[in-house]
Amino acid sequence: MSDDLLRQIKLQGAVPAHVAVIMDGNGRWAQRRNLPRTAGHQAGMASVRRLVESCLEAGVTTVTVFAFSQENWQRPPEEIDALMALLQEYVSTQSAELTEQGVRVRMLGDLTPLSPPARQAVEFVERATAGGTKLALNICISYGSRAEITRAARRLAEDVAAGRITSDEVTEQAIADRLYTAPWGDPDLLIRTSGEFRISNFLLWQLAYAELYVTPTLWPDFGRREFFEAVLDYQRRDRRFGRVTTA
Repeated sequence: MSDDLLRQIKLQGAVPAHVAVIMDGNGRWAQRRNLPRTAGHQAGMASVRRLVESCLEAGVTTVTVFAFSQENWQRPPEEIDALMALLQEYVSTQSAELTEQGVRVRMLGDLTPLSPPARQAVEFVERATAGGTKLALNICISYGSRAEITRAARRLAEDVAAGRITSDEVTEQAIADRLYTAPWGDPDLLIRTSGEFRISNFLLWQLAYAELYVTPTLWPDFGRREFFEAVLDYQRRDRRFGRVTTA
């Protein structure tokens, strides 16, 4: 089934160069199985691996995933500790394969609250995969889009105050250049799992013209077939970017 979908994708032509994913539903997945929430996060980690492999197969060049928001720091300490441990586990178990696959990993967000072991894991995977050229995997950790935009505005204000730029040079492009995602541009497609119709303070600036795809599938159940279905749906759409077209 999924191989048939991949063949259809290749026949359709252009795929989204940059895909963003809100990975939602780990807790509900675990709850439905009478498992602790940490089991859902563990299962979700396997879905990240499937996502990476599917992007490589389809020809996507950048994927940005929302792994841990700034608001998530308000969760119970034991859940936060488990999530940080999973981050370290992901690095230790996946770094070699990611490097072999040509995947470059970057962690985007305010990383200062991370524990020293988690920070070391982040630095390690970024160094280990620095040579990857086939797929950019951006993992948003301790991330909030309003904070990201505020950070960009603060940097612009500092540049104006220092005389490096003038106020006339504060443009949309100048803001975009100071966002975490600047090297990869805006996403073409946003996928949100678990059926929630909101973007949850994720890439607010960058998603202005992205195509949105919402699936009821919980993140741990999201695999190769589900990803290819999202890409095919994207390929069937007419992206107008606000333009008026005539039949």
